[in-house]
Amino acid sequence: MPIRPKALLFWSSGKDSAWSLHVLRQRAELDVVGLATTFRAGANRVAMHDTRRELVEAQARSVDLPLWAEEIPWPCSNAEYEARLGSLLERARRRGITHVAFGDLFLEDIRSYREKLVAAAGLAPVFPLWTPATETPALARSMVAGGLRALITCVDPVQLSPEFLGREYDAALLAALPPSVDRCGERGEFHTLCYGGPIFAETLAVRAGERFVRDGFQFVDVIPCE
Repeated sequence: MPIRPKALLFWSSGKDSAWSLHVLRQRAELDVVGLATTFRAGANRVAMHDTRRELVEAQARSVDLPLWAEEIPWPCSNAEYEARLGSLLERARRRGITHVAFGDLFLEDIRSYREKLVAAAGLAPVFPLWTPATETPALARSMVAGGLRALITCVDPVQLSPEFLGREYDAALLAALPPSVDRCGERGEFHTLCYGGPIFAETLAVRAGERFVRDGFQFVDVIPCE
């Protein structure tokens, strides 16, 4: 078997990251060798999703990949973020990694930004889930039908009611979402925590804890079960 190029996957802890890994492993064109996650310094929480670090570590163990953790200050300026990311990408390049994968779907400005950052490090960006906005309902249904298990952990209350916090990402939820909300939450309407699916050796045992507000977003604290 020919040696496949090595890839690092940016891992938010949510469904799109998990499904990206599933798609990359199915295609078998790249050898995903690690998951890169940014954490808020001192908080042990994923920078955007606010997932507990222990859950991300459990995800990494279940998919049998090392976690590349990068701590960033919070709030974090764009310049500081790019510097930290550049350092991580340079470390990846020195270890023989040639590709960096992201779970983005259709936002062209986000894609362009990532492409420039990755190219500056001499690496190639990959977007395994890239799809038109009109096709995200089909993508969402394929995730659910494929066995992905996830919970809604964060909502932008301007776009989606906090009543959806803690709900299972399943067919019933997809049917209940307002028409204005992208079924994959790509415009920031909601975020998820993936706790099971075809790439997981074991389904994570989790439960929804207390709710809280940070930076205008509403969250539910997902807790690992004892």
